[in-house]
Amino acid sequence: MKVTVEIGPLWTKMRSPIYPIVTALTGVSVSFAPLFLYWSGKGQFYPRYTRIIVPLCFALIFFVPFFYIRLGGAVARELRKRPD
Repeated sequence: MKVTVEIGPLWTKMRSPIYPIVTALTGVSVSFAPLFLYWSGKGQFYPRYTRIIVPLCFALIFFVPFFYIRLGGAVARELRKRPD
């Protein structure tokens, strides 16, 4: 099965003001949060603050992709509603 999605010029020009923030959080959740979590588990990354760092890393790893899934679902829903 082949699916083609056409996006109009209006959708390609829209840039949200929170786009840089979400992009930065995505980079952190994909790369640095797992690394900091690993270092915290070994006791190498601020061992005194482990109770704060570990839940924060888990929250970043879990909630940032959750935000993208919800945002992608909303965009897909709007694209399906548009009349041809």
